[in-house]
Amino acid sequence: MKYNELIVERNSRPTRAGRGIAAGRGKTAGRGTKGQKARTGHRKMPATFMGGQRALMQAVPKLKGFKSLHKKAELVYTDNLNGLSGIVDNFILAEANLITNPYVKVKVITRGELEAKIDLKTQFASKTAIEMIKKAGGNFTKTKVPARPKAENKVSE
Repeated sequence: MKYNELIVERNSRPTRAGRGIAAGRGKTAGRGTKGQKARTGHRKMPATFMGGQRALMQAVPKLKGFKSLHKKAELVYTDNLNGLSGIVDNFILAEANLITNPYVKVKVITRGELEAKIDLKTQFASKTAIEMIKKAGGNFTKTKVPARPKAENKVSE
């Protein structure tokens, strides 16, 4: 048997607070003297309670509404698609400077007329935009946002 393999159990009892002076934690039982935390029931205070003064979350002004963490889709109008032909996806739209980059959500909505026959492959399109594309002889396919290419780790020489 090795010393580090010995199973040793604690031989002491837990301290019994507030059981007289001889017990080691008598009288104030480790709560100090006086004050709100020395009284019973002090744990029922809310986490934001600041000793009677106005809590920080009550002092800070509130704003209406809700701020979403989701990125909004960039809008492309149907009349902007007239200069394009064939298969139109995020990369083609980015090359035509209709969106900021090919790795964003795109929604096509109706404005003006569409004469170009295109096969649109984006994330979203309004019902009227889809009808307009089909009327011009094209079709719409819903696709996912293209994934960004992962940067390769370059080792400096």
